[in-house]
Amino acid sequence: MTDELSRVTEDSARGGFFLFSGATTATIIMALSAILVGRLLGPELYGQYNLVLVIPNLLLLFTDLGINAGITKYAASLRTEGLPDRIPAIIRHGMLLRLITGTAAVMLSITFTNVFTALINRPDLASYIQLTSILVIFQVIYTTANSAFVGIDKSEYSALTTNIQAIAKTILQITLVILGFSLTGALIGTIGGFAIAAALSSTILFLKLLRPTQKTQNTQTSYAQNLKLLTRYGAPLYVAVVLTGLIPLYQQIILAFFAPDTAIGNFKAATNFVALLTIIATAITTALLPAFSKLEHSAEKINAFFKKANKYTCIIIVPTTTLVILFSQQIVQLLYGTTYDSAALFLSVSALIYFLAIIGHLSLTSLFNGLGKTRLTLYATIINFITLTILSPLLAQAYSVIGAIAASLIAGFSAAVYAAITAVRKLRIQFEFKKTITVYIISAISSIPAISLILYTSLSPTAVLIVGALSYLIIYATLMPIMRTVDQTELEALTKITGRIPLLRWLAKPLLKYQLQTLLLIDKTSKT
Repeated sequence: MTDELSRVTEDSARGGFFLFSGATTATIIMALSAILVGRLLGPELYGQYNLVLVIPNLLLLFTDLGINAGITKYAASLRTEGLPDRIPAIIRHGMLLRLITGTAAVMLSITFTNVFTALINRPDLASYIQLTSILVIFQVIYTTANSAFVGIDKSEYSALTTNIQAIAKTILQITLVILGFSLTGALIGTIGGFAIAAALSSTILFLKLLRPTQKTQNTQTSYAQNLKLLTRYGAPLYVAVVLTGLIPLYQQIILAFFAPDTAIGNFKAATNFVALLTIIATAITTALLPAFSKLEHSAEKINAFFKKANKYTCIIIVPTTTLVILFSQQIVQLLYGTTYDSAALFLSVSALIYFLAIIGHLSLTSLFNGLGKTRLTLYATIINFITLTILSPLLAQAYSVIGAIAASLIAGFSAAVYAAITAVRKLRIQFEFKKTITVYIISAISSIPAISLILYTSLSPTAVLIVGALSYLIIYATLMPIMRTVDQTELEALTKITGRIPLLRWLAKPLLKYQLQTLLLIDKTSKT
């Protein structure tokens, strides 16, 4: 691996680690909150809680304009090109534009509340929708600041604010619901969490980057110039972001007509755990975007980096997905109890989409966006959205929640196949299928003891989960070097990369050392 590829890989690993660890911690915190709030509210009120949040989340989509991805992209590329003094103006102007659109979205929500209640088929929730309108402003500030942190390779700040948001939201929600504020308390807790995170992230951003200096004042670019730069790059992404964001919201709207509140509550309980896979996927794709931006002038290096990135993505996401599917019943029983009787099935089926990682489902978007090929991202998103739009009402009407999930899987598969074919034909990208497919084989073999434990023992759900997951991970880690999915050079490179990140070094060193010793032992045995 060249010095540049090593540096980019190290930066991506560092950024990805902070994004993943921060998001994982936040998700665990929010999962605990969701479990407690879900139990306290019950499936019906919990379903209403999620339906109310459809509206501010819907409006938030239309405030993005592709600005966040543009900030991440140009913050990374301008640093590589030796123009870091232009970055503060890019971020400042992008934030201003998003605040303007966010304010307009809030006014729209308050003025046309009746329209939005009709959209979710719940006219009795009008006052709650008005209450949550302000959420859009706080989310705009919070998400834009985090995009800037990722672009300047300061993902630790993103991790910090993400965790503060989760902690604040959890404390506020649980306290208010216990005090008897019910649905209102849960919504106020959500608003308060984002308000605190927005205040913290904007303060860090100003102190660390946006505080005016003589040097930055001498390199100012106009609002019009930066706006043109960001929107030219971000326009296709804006449409893609809107369509992508509409998908879960559209699903909930469809389910509002074809499923009772209890089923929607079960579905949301399932998606709380799918969020674990989503944060891993988001950490990977977000960390890869600046990496591809730094390599955009070298086709050979891009292809080499992509093959490794996609393989490592599969190594992470495939076992995680498999574990979620295997132990979905135990997870739901332990955390939600028997009231949420359909959540395990919904969780298992929803998680299947992440097995498409082998054809670049998680890495190709970062490749397209990092190279400035945002129209390719848009075309894949359009395929996904149109397919889902057509299939969702048909399948949901016939099969309720499972039908909606099936529509999502079919749509995601169609988009992933299009993206993979396009990457190969237009960008000459190559997939390392021979080694990557072994990840799936190893995952299947590692599942055998866990499946036997589930089917043929009478252990408690906790025991099944702990023993089954440990057995799976031990077998998976052992088979990786045995089946040559990773070689000695890769293990040594990964040890070097992770060794420069303190917490990741502590977590990864024993595992990488174990795999390296296993590989060396196999090589020694084969020579004798």
